[in-house]
Amino acid sequence: MRFQVLGAAVAGAALLLTATGCGSVASKPSAAASSSGGASNAPSSASTAASASSSTESSSTTPAATTNPTGNLTVLAAASLTGTFTKIGKDFETANPAIHVTFSFGASSTLAQQIIQGAPADVFASAAPSNMKQVADAGDVSGTAATFVRNQLVIAVPKGNPEHITGLADLTRPGVKVVECAAQVPCGAAAAKALAAANVKLTPVSLEADVKSTLAKLTLGEADAALVYRTDALSVADKADGVEFPESAQAINDYPIAVLSHTSNSTAAQAFVAFVQSAPEMSVLTAAGFQKP
Repeated sequence: MRFQVLGAAVAGAALLLTATGCGSVASKPSAAASSSGGASNAPSSASTAASASSSTESSSTTPAATTNPTGNLTVLAAASLTGTFTKIGKDFETANPAIHVTFSFGASSTLAQQIIQGAPADVFASAAPSNMKQVADAGDVSGTAATFVRNQLVIAVPKGNPEHITGLADLTRPGVKVVECAAQVPCGAAAAKALAAANVKLTPVSLEADVKSTLAKLTLGEADAALVYRTDALSVADKADGVEFPESAQAINDYPIAVLSHTSNSTAAQAFVAFVQSAPEMSVLTAAGFQKP
């Protein structure tokens, strides 16, 4: 399994294609070809029972293919899913030895644009419904996206909380350096909602391209506080604490996941989406701090 985290300077689909070993994309891929046509002529002496048996055998092969996918699978997922999806991807490969999963993690807004521009991918997991809607409106979602988890903001602070921050109002104190996600990415949009609910206006020292970059500013000592998801603060519990604040309840993000319409491996894509929502993998997600929808 391969994966990469897309940074602030990602230039659309080009980086994703480099990571997966593909060439440049000139245009959006066409939809997959339709499946082959009808069956061969029935034997003149076939009995009703034999026909029913044949039908049963045909229908029984479809679930088997779904349960045992093969080939390659490319998943584009929000940066906040990096740790959990890496674990889930390994579990999926263990359960399905004939499948190889490649991940590309980044800001959901960037990933959505890559998909719309034709980047080859099979599954999209977004940190906000708005980015999934953009992809669906462009005709790139197969079926209906499913909300599989939710996430909530906290104020990440260095271990021990040296600035004694207890809420959003403390972030306005002179000398307190705060970092946020840029407004166009889900964690930034959530922060804007929470700040508006608290009637607090911040002047961040930096606006980052995704939540992982925002958290990195804090763990590298370049900020005193960062507005990030609870899951991200927990992922660096040895370096940071997460301060809960009530206004975050006004800005909970739903995470939808969907098979993409131009997938080259619909069987594996559908199996992965179902696998993510299975009880064992939901335990992986909730243990990391995600909430069930």
